Amino acid sequence: MKLSIVIPAYNEVATIEEIVARVRAVDMPKEILVVDDASTDGTRQRLEQMAAAGDVKVLYHERNQGKGAALRTGFAAATGDIVIVQDADLEYDPRDYGALLGPILDGRADVVYGSRFLGGPHRVLFFWHYVGNLMLTLFSNALSNLNLSDMETGYKVFRRAILDGLRLRSNRFGFEPEFTVKIARRRLRVYEVPISYSGRTYEEGKKITWRDGAAAVVTLLRFRFFD
Repeated sequence: MKLSIVIPAYNEVATIEEIVARVRAVDMPKEILVVDDASTDGTRQRLEQMAAAGDVKVLYHERNQGKGAALRTGFAAATGDIVIVQDADLEYDPRDYGALLGPILDGRADVVYGSRFLGGPHRVLFFWHYVGNLMLTLFSNALSNLNLSDMETGYKVFRRAILDGLRLRSNRFGFEPEFTVKIARRRLRVYEVPISYSGRTYEEGKKITWRDGAAAVVTLLRFRFFD
């Protein structure tokens, strides 16, 4: 069973080497696919150096398109049996891969979400982000008839075969709600497992804002009723 670990990256020069090192340290058959979304801070140059080692495949966007677009590029190049979405910052820990893969490897699940709200250790930050996540997840659950605790989680793991016929369109952070609505529509088996979470501040490079939350509501409605 081979993993395809897809890492979308935009202006993550401070963390890209460390996250790739952590992914490399996972003792499982894998390919590492990093998609540079037209970074301007030196991330691209660091990735070019890492690609020379031969165990990281780097794909480049010539203009910034957003996380969803970077993931589509990575998914198209993935050759593994299972795909793991890994953010390029250090908020999500690759040491959780074993727990994330468990329900798929034992045949119970097609898709696994790593939940930040099921009891794993996490950095204490941003009350209103927490409330926003809960509200978005509640709204998503009402539309999709799922009972997720964390729709917006960055850790989504799934059998690569489910990408066949799954036409993803969102470019920015709309990937999370779009993916959720579409796997619910296909009645795939979805599990959640608790993960650790080391959230970062905006000074440390966090990019998502309240505008992305508002866009997520529009995305949920669009792909639930009009797509």
